[in-house]
Amino acid sequence: MADRTAPEVGTLWEEFHRLVNMTSEELRTWLLTVTSGEEAFPDDPDKLWFGLGTEVVKILGKRKVDLTDDDLETMRRTVDEITRRLESRPERGAVNDAWRRSLMTLGHDPLRPDRRGSGDLP
Repeated sequence: MADRTAPEVGTLWEEFHRLVNMTSEELRTWLLTVTSGEEAFPDDPDKLWFGLGTEVVKILGKRKVDLTDDDLETMRRTVDEITRRLESRPERGAVNDAWRRSLMTLGHDPLRPDRRGSGDLP
């Protein structure tokens, strides 16, 4: 298991939490909403969630000292994927619902103001 006090872990933790701007409850609700529209609720609610978003919800409920190596890998993948999707943003001024929804499945709402008070979109 990696040293949770290593500077790299601290940097990853900060970047992950900067990009994932939805709370665990907001993301969980979003994932349930997205998946409930097309199919009935299965017996196992975890089956409603998909991919990386499910793992992000779990990580948001952890303290840095409780992270596993798998969590760190998930955080790296999440940061990379959110960054990639932000770079493929539609034309300025265009609101692309599919693009926004794809980011929200990872815990990033591009319309939400960041901590400095400005949003990702104009």
